[in-house]
Amino acid sequence: MRSRKLSTSVWVISIVSLLAFVGVTLYSRQLSTPLKENTFIPNAEVITPEIELLQAYIRIDTSNPPGKELAGARFLIDELARRGVKAELIESAPGRANVYARIEGRADGDGLMLLNHIDVYPAAAGGWSEPPFAANTKMNMLYGRGALDMKSVGICQLLAFAEFAVSGKVPERDIVFLATADEETGGDLGIAWLLEHRPDIFEGVGYALNEGGISESLKEVPTYFGIEVGSRQFVSLELRSKERRSLERARSAMLPLTNPRDPARVLPEMPGLLRDASRFRKDNRELLANVEQTIADGDFFRLAAPYRALFQSSAIPGGIRPDDGGGFVLDVLLSNLPDEEPQAAIAGIRRITAPFDVEIDVIKTQGPAPITRFDTPMFETIRSVLIEQYGGGIFVGPLVLPYSANDSRYLRVRGIRAYGVCPFPLSIYQTWGIHGGDERVRLDWFVDGVDVMRRI
Repeated sequence: MRSRKLSTSVWVISIVSLLAFVGVTLYSRQLSTPLKENTFIPNAEVITPEIELLQAYIRIDTSNPPGKELAGARFLIDELARRGVKAELIESAPGRANVYARIEGRADGDGLMLLNHIDVYPAAAGGWSEPPFAANTKMNMLYGRGALDMKSVGICQLLAFAEFAVSGKVPERDIVFLATADEETGGDLGIAWLLEHRPDIFEGVGYALNEGGISESLKEVPTYFGIEVGSRQFVSLELRSKERRSLERARSAMLPLTNPRDPARVLPEMPGLLRDASRFRKDNRELLANVEQTIADGDFFRLAAPYRALFQSSAIPGGIRPDDGGGFVLDVLLSNLPDEEPQAAIAGIRRITAPFDVEIDVIKTQGPAPITRFDTPMFETIRSVLIEQYGGGIFVGPLVLPYSANDSRYLRVRGIRAYGVCPFPLSIYQTWGIHGGDERVRLDWFVDGVDVMRRI
């Protein structure tokens, strides 16, 4: 039992490391040259009620692990109540809490869910110039764990939901507000628990807005908003053997899967998605404009790593550690394409490691989770609101996350069209704070994000 808990912890740490890597790798590849020319001159700070609300929320430590969302959930319920909205507190386990509220519409089906998570990734002791739960401001930035992932977006959703709820208007379809527990460690006590024990919450929901969107800015001007329509799916394995040498040989056999040179396959959505995005890329522009030709020409290896990851599944072996039973254990994380069947990926590892006398325990699986269609009225609504807010010079398009996953995977397999939306611009420096130190959001941009969510 102890080793299984440890392996789950390793799986979680691996995923969060991948999540933190998304912004760093993707942005730095595209903006490396312009970054050298940038100097940040902060605007004067203006502390609005929206910012004060976010500060109060960040000051509630909801780190997971250990997972203690109850105080954060009560805060959200109180803030909704202050605005005239009644919400339900749902505990999935002692101290693990979710918040649910609904505005009923005129017609059934195709309702909209505003989905966010209450828990935050633990804040390491180092790397912070401001205390992670103080929510201090300086140089027009609000610092704190959850400033980006994802208490800021949660507040944007809460304010939009509450404003509509008391407006006296009746929406055409239902609007649901759902703040969940346990996203940072896989969602078992959050959205997965709710889907099993409270399916009524999801009845009539056709769309969901969640985290996962990416935004870019250059010289303090927004340039790009990626609306997340799909993500990686992960499988956590433990390989066991009495002999350490057997696991070393198995790990060596898996090395070609850690960074495959050739694409596994081209998902149908990828060529058009990358062709549109190429117009706003400085690196790899010609390669992305016709990715099928790039592959046919043998130039796939020239794509930056985040783009190659959109065509590959991979295996990431960890370190070998002693097993309580007297042998040894090798932790392996499989990072699969969105539509890949986990059992097929596991079978591939079994074939590779068969000669080495190892046993494979499956600890956790994800997927398959289909990519959400982006030819929908909701996607067009998001796109048009962002362009209207930030100007016609920005590009808004669909995005598949190359390294990370989120709770939207639970909804997509149930036919709910989930979109990851970051409603405010970010700079590359801010993205480094996601699961890292000095996580921060720019004050005026956050207020813009509140307005974007209201308009959507």
